[in-house]
Amino acid sequence: MKNLLCLFCLLTLSFSVSAQGDSWIELFNGKNLDGWKISENPQSFQVEDGIIKVAGPRGHAFYVGDVANHDFNNFEVIAEVKTMPGANSGIFIHTQYQENGWPNIGYEIQVNQSHTDWRKTGSVYSFQDVKDVYVKDGEWYTEHIIVQGDVVTVKINGETINVYDQSKDENRKDGLGSKKLDHGTIALQAHDPNSVIYYKSVKVKVLPD
Repeated sequence: MKNLLCLFCLLTLSFSVSAQGDSWIELFNGKNLDGWKISENPQSFQVEDGIIKVAGPRGHAFYVGDVANHDFNNFEVIAEVKTMPGANSGIFIHTQYQENGWPNIGYEIQVNQSHTDWRKTGSVYSFQDVKDVYVKDGEWYTEHIIVQGDVVTVKINGETINVYDQSKDENRKDGLGSKKLDHGTIALQAHDPNSVIYYKSVKVKVLPD
């Protein structure tokens, strides 16, 4: 009986660890920006009615919280996003905090339906870009980014619209520089004073290495 109980405990623990590994974790608490560090212009990020409102001069909200010690390797992130007309934003992956300028490390996954920039939502910015528009301004949608090894997959409302394989990018074979997949945190972008974007949820799932 004792051996059976020990076996049951081991199975329960194994199931618990597995379930935890498969779970989504919300990075935005719906109340404030605890766990996020904002560069340049903190006023560009405000929480209104349980939603992150991005509006104002350039700045980036970097996740610096406890989940995975804000250092992700293989992972997924799903953001619930709404853009207003003419808005431009982005979700950075494998990046790190910097006080000024556009993040130098990692990739930007574009958020843009109608801004004048031709690179639209789902682009791996300047490395594998998307010209088509899949959602409308003023509507909530999900932007789902999967980072696994050398591959970034972007889904909009569950539809895969971009798959970028860094290892097969012939334009980068002589060196990747700092714009590459490695490890790091997530950041949300305030692009310019005329861009208004809303983020209702930012969830991550850590994947096995």
